[in-house]
Amino acid sequence: MSKLLYQLPQNALRCFKGYNLCWHFLAVVLTYIIVSSGFDWYYFISTRTPALRAFLFPAVVLGMILPVVVPLILLAIGALGKTLKIKITAFTLGQAAILGLAISSFYKAFTGRIPPPHFFSYGALIDSSHGFRFGLLRGGMFWGWPSSHTTVAFAMAVALWELYPENRLVRYAAVSYAFYVGIGVSITIHWFSEFVAGAIIGSLIGAVVGRSFAGEWVSR
Repeated sequence: MSKLLYQLPQNALRCFKGYNLCWHFLAVVLTYIIVSSGFDWYYFISTRTPALRAFLFPAVVLGMILPVVVPLILLAIGALGKTLKIKITAFTLGQAAILGLAISSFYKAFTGRIPPPHFFSYGALIDSSHGFRFGLLRGGMFWGWPSSHTTVAFAMAVALWELYPENRLVRYAAVSYAFYVGIGVSITIHWFSEFVAGAIIGSLIGAVVGRSFAGEWVSR
Protein backbone atom coordinates (compact mmCIF):
# COMPACT_ATOMS: atom_id res chain seq x y z
CA MET A 1 0.00 0.00 0.00
CA SER A 2 3.01 2.29 0.28
CA LYS A 3 2.82 2.71 -3.50
CA LEU A 4 -0.38 4.69 -2.99
CA LEU A 5 1.82 7.39 -1.46
CA TYR A 6 4.44 7.19 -4.23
CA GLN A 7 5.78 10.73 -4.66
CA LEU A 8 2.54 12.05 -3.14
CA PRO A 9 4.06 15.21 -1.56
CA GLN A 10 6.06 15.91 -4.73
CA ASN A 11 3.03 15.42 -6.95
CA ALA A 12 0.94 17.72 -4.75
CA LEU A 13 3.60 20.43 -5.08
CA ARG A 14 3.92 19.87 -8.84
CA CYS A 15 0.23 20.71 -9.21
CA PHE A 16 1.06 24.26 -8.08
CA LYS A 17 4.54 24.61 -9.54
CA GLY A 18 5.70 26.59 -12.57
CA TYR A 19 3.43 26.63 -15.58
CA ASN A 20 0.93 24.40 -13.80
CA LEU A 21 -0.20 27.47 -11.88
CA CYS A 22 -1.51 28.81 -15.19
CA TRP A 23 -4.18 26.09 -15.20
CA HIS A 24 -5.43 27.19 -11.78
CA PHE A 25 -5.48 30.76 -13.04
CA LEU A 26 -7.43 29.66 -16.13
CA ALA A 27 -10.02 27.95 -13.91
CA VAL A 28 -10.44 31.17 -11.92
CA VAL A 29 -10.68 33.39 -15.01
CA LEU A 30 -13.21 31.15 -16.77
CA THR A 31 -15.27 30.99 -13.58
CA TYR A 32 -15.32 34.79 -13.39
CA ILE A 33 -16.40 35.04 -17.04
CA ILE A 34 -19.11 32.38 -16.69
CA VAL A 35 -20.50 33.89 -13.48
CA SER A 36 -20.30 37.57 -14.44
CA SER A 37 -21.78 36.98 -17.89
CA GLY A 38 -24.83 35.35 -16.35
CA PHE A 39 -24.21 32.05 -18.10
CA ASP A 40 -24.18 30.09 -14.83
CA TRP A 41 -27.72 31.19 -14.09
CA TYR A 42 -28.87 30.75 -17.69
CA TYR A 43 -27.47 27.20 -17.70
CA PHE A 44 -29.22 26.49 -14.41
CA ILE A 45 -32.60 27.69 -15.72
CA SER A 46 -32.19 25.84 -19.01
CA THR A 47 -31.10 22.44 -17.74
CA ARG A 48 -33.04 21.72 -14.53
CA THR A 49 -35.65 19.51 -16.14
CA PRO A 50 -37.02 16.27 -14.65
CA ALA A 51 -35.82 14.21 -17.62
CA LEU A 52 -32.24 15.48 -17.44
CA ARG A 53 -32.12 15.09 -13.68
CA ALA A 54 -33.35 11.50 -13.91
CA PHE A 55 -30.73 10.64 -16.52
CA LEU A 56 -27.81 12.44 -14.89
CA PHE A 57 -28.43 12.15 -11.15
CA PRO A 58 -26.69 8.72 -11.04
CA ALA A 59 -23.50 10.68 -11.81
CA VAL A 60 -23.63 12.08 -8.27
CA VAL A 61 -23.63 8.58 -6.77
CA LEU A 62 -21.10 7.14 -9.22
CA GLY A 63 -18.79 10.09 -8.61
CA MET A 64 -18.70 9.22 -4.91
CA ILE A 65 -18.51 5.43 -5.12
CA LEU A 66 -16.28 4.59 -8.10
CA PRO A 67 -13.19 6.54 -6.93
CA VAL A 68 -13.13 4.23 -3.90
CA VAL A 69 -14.38 0.98 -5.39
CA VAL A 70 -12.46 0.88 -8.69
CA PRO A 71 -8.93 1.20 -7.21
CA LEU A 72 -9.76 -1.47 -4.62
CA ILE A 73 -11.11 -3.86 -7.27
CA LEU A 74 -8.08 -3.30 -9.50
CA LEU A 75 -5.76 -3.81 -6.56
CA ALA A 76 -7.44 -7.14 -5.75
CA ILE A 77 -7.30 -8.26 -9.39
CA GLY A 78 -3.67 -7.24 -9.66
CA ALA A 79 -2.75 -9.04 -6.45
CA LEU A 80 -4.60 -12.25 -7.36
CA GLY A 81 -3.17 -12.31 -10.87
CA LYS A 82 0.21 -10.97 -9.80
CA THR A 83 -0.11 -8.37 -12.56
CA LEU A 84 2.12 -5.42 -11.80
CA LYS A 85 0.56 -2.91 -14.17
CA ILE A 86 -2.93 -3.47 -12.82
CA LYS A 87 -1.64 -2.86 -9.30
CA ILE A 88 0.16 0.29 -10.46
CA THR A 89 -3.08 1.39 -12.14
CA ALA A 90 -4.93 0.94 -8.84
CA PHE A 91 -2.40 3.06 -6.95
CA THR A 92 -2.40 5.69 -9.71
CA LEU A 93 -6.18 6.06 -9.57
CA GLY A 94 -6.13 6.06 -5.79
CA GLN A 95 -3.59 8.84 -5.58
CA ALA A 96 -5.32 10.86 -8.32
CA ALA A 97 -8.59 10.61 -6.35
CA ILE A 98 -6.90 11.59 -3.08
CA LEU A 99 -5.20 14.65 -4.58
CA GLY A 100 -8.33 15.62 -6.49
CA LEU A 101 -10.42 15.56 -3.34
CA ALA A 102 -7.75 17.29 -1.23
CA ILE A 103 -7.09 20.15 -3.66
CA SER A 104 -10.75 20.78 -4.48
CA SER A 105 -11.61 20.74 -0.75
CA PHE A 106 -8.79 23.20 -0.10
CA TYR A 107 -10.29 25.63 -2.59
CA LYS A 108 -13.80 25.09 -1.22
CA ALA A 109 -12.61 25.95 2.28
CA PHE A 110 -11.78 29.47 1.09
CA THR A 111 -14.33 30.22 -1.66
CA GLY A 112 -17.57 29.31 0.13
CA ARG A 113 -19.62 29.13 -3.08
CA ILE A 114 -23.35 28.94 -2.44
CA PRO A 115 -24.81 25.89 -4.24
CA PRO A 116 -27.68 26.20 -6.70
CA PRO A 117 -31.18 25.69 -5.31
CA HIS A 118 -32.26 22.06 -5.47
CA PHE A 119 -35.99 22.50 -5.10
CA PHE A 120 -37.65 25.59 -6.48
CA SER A 121 -40.77 26.99 -8.08
CA TYR A 122 -40.44 29.06 -11.22
CA GLY A 123 -42.35 31.90 -9.58
CA ALA A 124 -39.77 32.47 -6.86
CA LEU A 125 -36.40 32.16 -8.61
CA ILE A 126 -33.65 34.52 -7.52
CA ASP A 127 -30.25 34.52 -9.21
CA SER A 128 -27.87 33.18 -6.56
CA SER A 129 -25.05 32.26 -8.94
CA HIS A 130 -22.90 35.17 -7.73
CA GLY A 131 -22.93 33.93 -4.16
CA PHE A 132 -19.39 33.45 -2.87
CA ARG A 133 -18.49 33.63 0.84
CA PHE A 134 -14.75 34.11 0.76
CA GLY A 135 -12.91 33.29 3.96
CA LEU A 136 -11.91 30.23 5.92
CA LEU A 137 -14.73 27.65 6.09
CA ARG A 138 -17.50 30.21 5.68
CA GLY A 139 -19.23 27.85 3.28
CA GLY A 140 -17.88 24.55 4.56
CA MET A 141 -15.93 22.07 2.42
CA PHE A 142 -18.70 19.99 0.86
CA TRP A 143 -20.49 22.39 -1.48
CA GLY A 144 -18.82 24.95 -3.65
CA TRP A 145 -16.06 25.75 -6.10
CA PRO A 146 -14.71 23.68 -7.76
CA SER A 147 -16.80 20.54 -8.01
CA SER A 148 -14.99 17.73 -6.16
CA HIS A 149 -16.95 15.12 -8.12
CA THR A 150 -15.64 16.60 -11.36
CA THR A 151 -12.12 17.21 -10.10
CA VAL A 152 -11.71 13.61 -8.94
CA ALA A 153 -13.34 12.15 -12.06
CA PHE A 154 -11.09 14.10 -14.43
CA ALA A 155 -8.01 13.45 -12.29
CA MET A 156 -8.62 9.70 -12.54
CA ALA A 157 -9.51 9.83 -16.25
CA VAL A 158 -6.44 11.82 -17.28
CA ALA A 159 -4.20 9.67 -15.07
CA LEU A 160 -5.45 6.64 -17.02
CA TRP A 161 -4.90 8.55 -20.27
CA GLU A 162 -1.25 9.02 -19.29
CA LEU A 163 -0.81 5.45 -18.06
CA TYR A 164 -2.32 3.80 -21.16
CA PRO A 165 -1.15 5.93 -24.11
CA GLU A 166 -1.90 3.23 -26.70
CA ASN A 167 -5.17 1.84 -25.33
CA ARG A 168 -7.96 3.84 -26.94
CA LEU A 169 -10.73 1.89 -25.22
CA VAL A 170 -9.39 2.68 -21.74
CA ARG A 171 -8.68 6.31 -22.58
CA TYR A 172 -12.01 7.16 -24.18
CA ALA A 173 -14.03 5.19 -21.63
CA ALA A 174 -12.28 7.09 -18.84
CA VAL A 175 -12.90 10.48 -20.43
CA SER A 176 -16.55 9.60 -21.16
CA TYR A 177 -17.00 8.70 -17.50
CA ALA A 178 -15.42 11.99 -16.41
CA PHE A 179 -17.71 14.04 -18.63
CA TYR A 180 -20.77 12.09 -17.49
CA VAL A 181 -19.93 12.82 -13.86
CA GLY A 182 -19.01 16.45 -14.53
CA ILE A 183 -22.03 17.31 -16.63
CA GLY A 184 -24.23 15.25 -14.32
CA VAL A 185 -23.32 17.24 -11.23
CA SER A 186 -23.57 20.51 -13.17
CA ILE A 187 -27.24 19.73 -13.75
CA THR A 188 -27.99 18.48 -10.24
CA ILE A 189 -25.85 19.83 -7.38
CA HIS A 190 -23.31 22.25 -8.90
CA TRP A 191 -23.06 25.33 -11.04
CA PHE A 192 -21.71 24.98 -14.58
CA SER A 193 -18.63 27.04 -13.70
CA GLU A 194 -17.82 24.59 -10.90
CA PHE A 195 -17.83 21.76 -13.44
CA VAL A 196 -15.53 23.72 -15.75
CA ALA A 197 -13.08 24.57 -12.96
CA GLY A 198 -13.14 20.99 -11.67
CA ALA A 199 -12.42 19.62 -15.15
CA ILE A 200 -9.41 21.92 -15.59
CA ILE A 201 -7.91 21.37 -12.14
CA GLY A 202 -8.69 17.66 -12.19
CA SER A 203 -7.03 17.23 -15.59
CA LEU A 204 -3.91 18.93 -14.27
CA ILE A 205 -3.83 16.63 -11.24
CA GLY A 206 -4.37 13.57 -13.41
CA ALA A 207 -1.56 14.56 -15.77
CA VAL A 208 0.87 15.06 -12.88
CA VAL A 209 -0.03 11.79 -11.13
CA GLY A 210 -0.33 9.78 -14.33
CA ARG A 211 3.09 10.85 -15.62
CA SER A 212 4.62 10.13 -12.24
CA PHE A 213 3.31 6.56 -12.12
CA ALA A 214 3.89 6.01 -15.85
CA GLY A 215 7.55 6.74 -15.20
CA GLU A 216 7.51 4.20 -12.39
CA TRP A 217 5.96 1.61 -14.72
CA VAL A 218 8.47 2.27 -17.52
CA SER A 219 11.36 1.98 -15.06
CA ARG A 220 10.24 -1.57 -14.29
